[in-house]
Amino acid sequence: MRRVMLCLRVVVALSILGGTVIAAEPTARIVTLGDSITKGVRTGVKQQETFAALLQAALKEQGREVEVTNVGIGGERTDQALKRLDKIIALKPGIVTVMYGTNDSYVDIGKTESRITVDEYRDNLIQIVKRLRKSGIQPVLMTEPRWGKTAKRNGVGEHPNLRLEKYVAACREVAKKMEVPLVDHFQIWTDAETAGKTIGDWTTDQCHPNPEGHRHLNQAIVPVVLKTLPADK
Repeated sequence: MRRVMLCLRVVVALSILGGTVIAAEPTARIVTLGDSITKGVRTGVKQQETFAALLQAALKEQGREVEVTNVGIGGERTDQALKRLDKIIALKPGIVTVMYGTNDSYVDIGKTESRITVDEYRDNLIQIVKRLRKSGIQPVLMTEPRWGKTAKRNGVGEHPNLRLEKYVAACREVAKKMEVPLVDHFQIWTDAETAGKTIGDWTTDQCHPNPEGHRHLNQAIVPVVLKTLPADK
């Protein structure tokens, strides 16, 4: 009996782990792990406009057939990401982008401290990196984008960037110490603001990126991922 091996190229969109899989018989798989900024979809932002979808399209333009799986969950922190990391590892990605800090650092109304401390955040990132590497997965750390100037004050009356900056610094420290590729969105958005750009115009609510904001996130991610992807065989 002769067996005929068929190579089917199928493009599908389905829900998985709170995110979206975009598949096309990939030579590699990337998972984007994070909170609502990573999830992306919200009023004013369609799935195909998120940085995860844009990343897959950009890589395809570069001749790289890569499946990008967006598993961002709204409100998530690094401690919660650790609890579901085994499910992420089970997807067997080659690369996982990790972007947290906005929720970790935030001070809720009626509270006086961030949701988790900066030391806990730092330790959680280290554990995420170690566990991914142990499973043969390349982590790529990413800082969160900067809040817009008119963002609502947090529970202690501060602009939320004041707390977020400490967590961004911790993310940079972990990336440097553990020699992990870093995409520094916070710095890029800070530089744009310093140059006169109203970065709130890149968001839906001074926090969550709109389609333009996702394009800026993707532009920063693509060159780092291209360097990190294994060479085509």
